[in-house]
Amino acid sequence: MLVKKILITGGAGFIGSHLARRLIARGDEVTVLDNLFTGTRSNIYDLQDNHRFSFVLHDVTQPFWGQFDEIYNLACPASPIHYQRNPVETLKTSFLGTMNVLELALKTKARVFHTSTSEIYGDPEIHPQPESYWGHVNPIGIRSCYDEGKRASETLCADYAREYGIDVRMIRIFNTYGPYMHQQDGRVISNFILQALRGRDITLYGEGDQTRSFQYVDDLVDAMVMFMGLPSETVQAFFEKRGMRIPVINVGNPDEYTILQLAEEIMKLIPGCVSRCVYLPLPKDDPRRRKPDIRLAAELLQWHPRVPLQEGLSKTIAYFSQRM
Repeated sequence: MLVKKILITGGAGFIGSHLARRLIARGDEVTVLDNLFTGTRSNIYDLQDNHRFSFVLHDVTQPFWGQFDEIYNLACPASPIHYQRNPVETLKTSFLGTMNVLELALKTKARVFHTSTSEIYGDPEIHPQPESYWGHVNPIGIRSCYDEGKRASETLCADYAREYGIDVRMIRIFNTYGPYMHQQDGRVISNFILQALRGRDITLYGEGDQTRSFQYVDDLVDAMVMFMGLPSETVQAFFEKRGMRIPVINVGNPDEYTILQLAEEIMKLIPGCVSRCVYLPLPKDDPRRRKPDIRLAAELLQWHPRVPLQEGLSKTIAYFSQRM
């Protein structure tokens, strides 16, 4: 099997560390580039002594060099607590970081895989959200640094593909969870699990009736590796047949749960849990409903998420229990 040289920007983060393990297990040589703003060395400790792994401490907003066959661009804070802590840096990471990845690919003819987000749909007026939906986003809100930053990075990828012919594939990731999530990332699953394990009140916003679709990280990595591995001709023909010049697909689990249902499921999975639900006002611009239309991913990749919520939550609870 041909060994590929692969760069993962943001590879010390939650999703990036899972992807690095998968690619190394496949036999590839992986370089992780990360400034550790939200990623941690502990996520990749088990890879440090592997001769096919290397780590570079670097900020993706600054140009960098290396000869790679493939680049997975994951660098960007992805949880509201982190991206709102330094919104200008978040926007720079999305735009300048992606531009630096694309410039490197232009010079070295590397294939680029860009991770976008369901947040580009904002608080959607169409449900579920297909790739053709342009979104409903506040451009000057407290979440805009991330939402609009990711929208701008998609624009960059599309224009580099059209103008320079770079082989770019993009996915829009819906809520993903699993081991190696940051304990202080402020996302709903990690928040609820840690509150329940500590016997604290579980904080819901509004009435807890807003919905999300939760995808276990292994299912996401499956889709990423499958999409990146397709021949360029196959990808181009698939999207051109559907009137789409730029390859972009939703990747998420279409099973929809209210936030209250999620809290109740987590409390049931933790023996002796004494937590109770408390309700706080809804945050500004928080989406009411979120569910992916995954028909393109199913047709292109023959991919569907395999891990049910209860199984994925059990594995994630076990991870956080060990960390505590």
